[in-house]
Amino acid sequence: MSTGQNLITTPITVDFLRGHLDVEETAHGLLPHRLPAWARRQIPDDRLAVAEAQPSGVRLAFRTDATTIELDTLPTKRVYAGFPPPPDGVYDLLVDGLLTAQATVDGGNLHTITDMQTQTTHFTPGPAGTARFTDLPAGERDIEIWLPHAEITEVIALRTDAPVIPASKTGRRVWLHHGSSISHGSNAVFPSAIWPAVAASAGDVELINLGFGGSAMADAFTARAMRDAPADLISVKLGINIVNSDAMRLRAFTPAVHGFLDTIREGHPTTPLLLISPILCPTHENTPGPLMPDLSSGTLKFKATGDPAETAAGRLTLTIVRDVLADIVEQRSAEDPHLHYLDGLELYGESDHHQFPLPDALHPCPEGHHRIGENFAKLVFANNGPFATTTS
Repeated sequence: MSTGQNLITTPITVDFLRGHLDVEETAHGLLPHRLPAWARRQIPDDRLAVAEAQPSGVRLAFRTDATTIELDTLPTKRVYAGFPPPPDGVYDLLVDGLLTAQATVDGGNLHTITDMQTQTTHFTPGPAGTARFTDLPAGERDIEIWLPHAEITEVIALRTDAPVIPASKTGRRVWLHHGSSISHGSNAVFPSAIWPAVAASAGDVELINLGFGGSAMADAFTARAMRDAPADLISVKLGINIVNSDAMRLRAFTPAVHGFLDTIREGHPTTPLLLISPILCPTHENTPGPLMPDLSSGTLKFKATGDPAETAAGRLTLTIVRDVLADIVEQRSAEDPHLHYLDGLELYGESDHHQFPLPDALHPCPEGHHRIGENFAKLVFANNGPFATTTS
């Protein structure tokens, strides 16, 4: 896997990793997880089991004056039977916070999804590979390598032409965020360009991203994991997955959100806590789920299959969800002044959709991710936003 240069090999330890909640030792190396082991034992389906092991927001952080860096990994890639394979996941190398180089890793394990509805898969093992970065700027500096946000990645070893040491703690505030596939990074093309990463960079914070594709379901184990995780700032983006899976009716949704917030507050009683409603998704604004794949146009899109008339019986739409979440925050904030609400339409609304439509009718395009991240930074981290830095 090496280029053959006389490079120094450094085994990767937990000290090199950022943005995770747990690390599993495998036969190959270290597998970062975004949920702790006890929570993973409560996961009800393969979708979340895969999503939490995909290292969205997870990065290696170290200091070196190396100009050549090689990272050995074993990726696990997902393809859908009958569809072209997605491009290999991208590894972003940042020098002192600036994206400087990118690489991919060939090979790896393969999960083939043979049925989109049941998520039935076939596993084919494959070899480890190497992400190579050469001709990097000279001089000692801080390096981050952001792992592919949608590709399970076991990290094995670093090889460099100069010694490396794990990065020191930055002292920046830790932002713990939970959301759906949009927060996970669906349709973003590289890991430091998912909207939470864009916002974290603008806000100068350390990101822990608990965006789980298809799985922002107000699960109690996720709330407990957030309760126990270190955080200076916390945000929760709920609604789209509950609507598009038709997982709850109004009667169950409202107390589930209250319980989710109650659990977080057990561990973070006064931490700034932001509840975010869904961004614009015309498919589900006034039509309940379930969501189904639609191939009638020749490309994968999604459509809502519920009956709008059944909202009278408690079925949920995004419009209803936004009203419920706003009411919950208004009710609770009288006793919880550190609880805030952000309407998702302020992150991505009609004008944003007109400029950057949802290519599959559900997830934003890469430009949409950047817009959401920019808007979040302006509304939440800047000026008098709920996560703005306060000065005495």
